[in-house]
Amino acid sequence: MNYTKTNCTLSPDNELNREILIAELGYIGYDSFNETDELLEAYINSSDFSEELLSGVTKESSLSFEVKFMSEEMVDQNWNEEWEQNSFQPLLIADQVLIRAPYHTDYPASEIELIIDPGMAFGTGNHETTTLMIEEILALELNQKSVLDMGCGTGILSILSSQRGATKIIGIDIDSWAVNSTLENAQLNNTTNIETILGGAESIPAHSYDIIYANIQRNILIQDMPAYKSVLKPGGELIMSGFYRDDLKAIQERATQIGLVFSRFKELESWVAAVFTLR
Repeated sequence: MNYTKTNCTLSPDNELNREILIAELGYIGYDSFNETDELLEAYINSSDFSEELLSGVTKESSLSFEVKFMSEEMVDQNWNEEWEQNSFQPLLIADQVLIRAPYHTDYPASEIELIIDPGMAFGTGNHETTTLMIEEILALELNQKSVLDMGCGTGILSILSSQRGATKIIGIDIDSWAVNSTLENAQLNNTTNIETILGGAESIPAHSYDIIYANIQRNILIQDMPAYKSVLKPGGELIMSGFYRDDLKAIQERATQIGLVFSRFKELESWVAAVFTLR
């Protein structure tokens, strides 16, 4: 599977405009994003890429800012090389969790070590939202708990949960690369209790879960929150990230509408992880 990368140059370029553009691109199939100081990088399966739909983002959505697109197809090998050579370095989170790739040779000792080969999937800890989710997981009592990991990506949250005592873990992602990545990384970490499913919220098995993670784009969270709530055990916790501090109010309002109770949130570089409970 090849991916197409679209470089997006905004004018004016600010946090709010980038957030709006990410939402619009998400509607037409873009499923991962990377932000640099100069521009926004958006990624989509090449089979789903359409110049017509991309042009429609600016023509039909009444954006209050200008945006220029430049797209190029990236084959799998180039993607992996870019990660290995430039992006993914060993990372220590909360002085407890070391995240490294199989090819890293120089890294500090730590209480917990996660070996993650990113491949084409999202989730190495280098993004603020993954860091926030990991910090929340470290604060949980997971022994003998059941976990649902929505948008599992590399499987990093599922693997950490297993290492911290969770017994039943299901990871779900709409991207086949992510599902395969979760299974491969689970094997790298000698983790055997993670089940993966290809799909979205409609694919959630009719079980109940003590803890649900959802590190996904804001509009997807708002759309799928009722599905998460329907399988959350009373007293269970739903931990969501993938959105900015300015989005927290909308997330809270949606959660309240469906009967979830806001517990707490953490913030890192304007990104947020919020925790809700079912009473």
